[in-house]
Amino acid sequence: MKPTAILLLHCPDKQGIITEVTKFITDNKGNIVYLDQYVDRQDGMFFMRIEWELDNFLIPRNKLNEYIHTLYAQRYQMTFSLYFNDEKPRMAIFVSKMSHCLYDLLARYKAGEWNVDIPCIISNHEDLRYIAEQFDIPYYVWSIKKDHSNKAEVEAAEMELLKKENVTFMVLARYMQIISDDMIESYPNKIINIHHSFLPAFIGAKPYHQAWERGVKIIGATSHYVTAELDAGPIIEQDVVRITHKDTPESLVLKGRDLEKIVLSRAVTKHIERKILTFHNKTIIFS
Repeated sequence: MKPTAILLLHCPDKQGIITEVTKFITDNKGNIVYLDQYVDRQDGMFFMRIEWELDNFLIPRNKLNEYIHTLYAQRYQMTFSLYFNDEKPRMAIFVSKMSHCLYDLLARYKAGEWNVDIPCIISNHEDLRYIAEQFDIPYYVWSIKKDHSNKAEVEAAEMELLKKENVTFMVLARYMQIISDDMIESYPNKIINIHHSFLPAFIGAKPYHQAWERGVKIIGATSHYVTAELDAGPIIEQDVVRITHKDTPESLVLKGRDLEKIVLSRAVTKHIERKILTFHNKTIIFS
């Protein structure tokens, strides 16, 4: 795979932005291999993802961020992120006792579906260590007391590990703990959660039991970025499955687990491919 640069940007909509950016790339001998854009007419905002090959590109990659900032950031009130496809994201997985999402993530990783490194798995229980050992990934456990009196100490140790391992984003694979505001602020839009409900319905604990009691005809799963407000972060991916009056809370849980794996992995895929832009509390997902 040839090395490429990936530029994600958003700014107030204005005539000529696509022309300016593409001209900058082609004038410097870059070959554009992907371009997708969207205009939110209600908010008057422009969003774009553009990727180009770096072979023969005239601007050194270590100067590219500076060039884009100087040429466009102030002129267009542009917010942008720049990535390179040969720099792998580093993903830490957080788990508790449920294994279904963890197995799915690691199977896709080992199958080579994702251009990602997984330097560590972090848990508050020993239960899933055997899975980490099967996949030869270091497994770290910090138990959190029921009264949460050691939570700050635990998160400080976790943050130290994440920094040491150069982790760029985290996946909560049914990790049954609330993430602190400090950690969320340190990794904005870089903590992906799976919630076993079609949000915003049935937030919080035991959503399948809530769905059964309400008598709904579909259940769902939602993957979203974590924010300070519980289960209310920007939604990345969702899906549903039909149920009937014959289902029990237990059968809903089994059907839901299959859905959770798929929805979480779809969200992780989009994040790894750098195809997600967040704006306010929404996401723009590029194809």
